[in-house]
Amino acid sequence: MHPPNLRISTPGRICLFGEHQDYLGLPVIAAAISRRVTIEGALREDNRIELKLPDVDSEVSFSLDGKLPYSEERDYFRSCVNVLRKHGHRFSRGYDCTVRGNIPINAGTSSSSALVVSWLHFLSVISDDRVLLSPEGIGTLAYEAEVLEFSEPGGMMDQYSTAIGGLIFLESQPQIKINYLGGSLGSFVLGNSHQNKDTKSILARVRGEVLDAAAALRKIHPEFSFHKTNIVELESFAKRITSRQYELLEATIVNRNLTFEARDLLMENTVDHARIGALLNIHQDRLRDVLGISTPKIDSMIQKALEAGALGAKINGSGGGGCMFAYAPENAEEVAEAVGQIGEAMVITIDEGTRRERANE
Repeated sequence: MHPPNLRISTPGRICLFGEHQDYLGLPVIAAAISRRVTIEGALREDNRIELKLPDVDSEVSFSLDGKLPYSEERDYFRSCVNVLRKHGHRFSRGYDCTVRGNIPINAGTSSSSALVVSWLHFLSVISDDRVLLSPEGIGTLAYEAEVLEFSEPGGMMDQYSTAIGGLIFLESQPQIKINYLGGSLGSFVLGNSHQNKDTKSILARVRGEVLDAAAALRKIHPEFSFHKTNIVELESFAKRITSRQYELLEATIVNRNLTFEARDLLMENTVDHARIGALLNIHQDRLRDVLGISTPKIDSMIQKALEAGALGAKINGSGGGGCMFAYAPENAEEVAEAVGQIGEAMVITIDEGTRRERANE
């Protein structure tokens, strides 16, 4: 039986550690945040999907008959239906839906993945089969619908972190493995620069540069591994590759090591908040100076946050614009006021993953 009314909500996310690492098969630490996308719908008599998106002044409409051809780039509403059908779901009744959210759009906080996860979750509930998917299962299908279906260059962090929620350590190789980190972190400040970013081109550029550097090193050192090579071993080959190739690989290994150190800290009963902040700052140094994904405005927002007492801060997401965040467990309001002098600032906390909520009757 199809629910007459349904409401699904999914959080955005920040990446604490492992930025530009997951597509290399390296682990990340991500946190779902208290900014969400919500899809609410009412059952129709026919099999049409009618979606209203007032936040972006848009509408989407299609019939659930047969395989759905894509009418635009990243046509996620149709790709989710197609992916679920590949996995045996069937749909005979449509819904009138409204999509709303308060996650910054195209700003590195996974608004698109939160949308895809919400829609997949919604569709799985209204399918004729009514198969209840686990959060991990929703994350897997969301990755297929958002990344694989459109041959995008991204990793799996966004889909899993928004579907599962909380604070997680996510490994994708040799297989998906998720550790839930229980460390209590308190408040963050999310700062939106409102600078437009081209996620696809930034991901392609950085990934291409790092993979080319690794290929150059493997010609003289076939045993090089993103997972196992240490800094001392890398240094022994510094003069046999270009300085740019070396700094890219050094930054990748440093960021990898930061992620593992942070994981260990966050598994302790008492979190060393100052050290977590220091690790965020080291991570930002490499992202800004080596990967070149920060911007002067975001650098200024970060500086303001640190001057106001934040323990650490970094750009969030693929970079080139969008958001930064600051770790401010004891003085979030003061830090938000400082960041707000340059961009839009909002206090956030770690939130739960995708969920079904009480729908309006």
